Amino acid sequence: MRLTITKIQEKKDAGERITMLTAYDYPIAKIVDEAGVDMILVGDTLGMVVLGYDSTVPVTMDDMLHHTKAVVRGSKSALVIGDLPFMSYQVSISESLHNAARFLQEAGCQAVKLEGGVNVAETVRRIVDCGIPVMGHIGLTPQSVNQLGGFKVQGKTPEAAERLVKDALALEQAGAFAIVLELVPRELARLITHKLRIPTIGIGAGPYCSGQVLVINDMLGLYTDFVPKHNRQYARLAPQIKTAITDYVNDVHSGTFPGPEHSSSIDEAILEGLQ
Repeated sequence: MRLTITKIQEKKDAGERITMLTAYDYPIAKIVDEAGVDMILVGDTLGMVVLGYDSTVPVTMDDMLHHTKAVVRGSKSALVIGDLPFMSYQVSISESLHNAARFLQEAGCQAVKLEGGVNVAETVRRIVDCGIPVMGHIGLTPQSVNQLGGFKVQGKTPEAAERLVKDALALEQAGAFAIVLELVPRELARLITHKLRIPTIGIGAGPYCSGQVLVINDMLGLYTDFVPKHNRQYARLAPQIKTAITDYVNDVHSGTFPGPEHSSSIDEAILEGLQ
């Protein structure tokens, strides 16, 4: 049985740390799920770490639905959250409701995530009123990276810190079940976490959040174009994969692969009858 937003809240209330990782395909989702991660985010980060874009902005609803379906098929226990991509919820409330519903109806996930605070609170409220759980996301909001001037820590001035507190409270009041805090100073993340009843999920926001999230390609060392400061590489799979592929290429070139054990045979008499 999958984890529910009620169980996530119970974990927070009990003081248990909450775990979340991203996943974008069936085999990784299956591994993440079997390892016991509480929530899987099908993040629009797939634009950068899977599709090769330089930001999340080009990612479409079709991209997100395609990958979310695979993650849902690969998981059984984790709560799966689909990331509403750029301009899928900013145009109108009705379009936001339609796109959020597609994640549940077509992709089969259990919740959606969107970026923004006070400015999207009414959208969050309307989506939640329709029975769709919503996770908020404040601090560094990658879909607004062009407006923010890059991937920078947010909330470092009194005015910016106050805005983030107001954003968090607005999202909670609108019915969000949790909020991602990205690249927020740890002291501010602690304050926001203390003020909220719902869980905060940190990424580059220090140890005081209710839980943590990392991009799976970053923490496994698969994505080597850029390694964020806030990431911890629990493995460095890229060089291992490259070595394995190099060995394969060399074996094919030398004729040592495939060997007799990698194929089947038939009786020589059958071949003789075909001569």
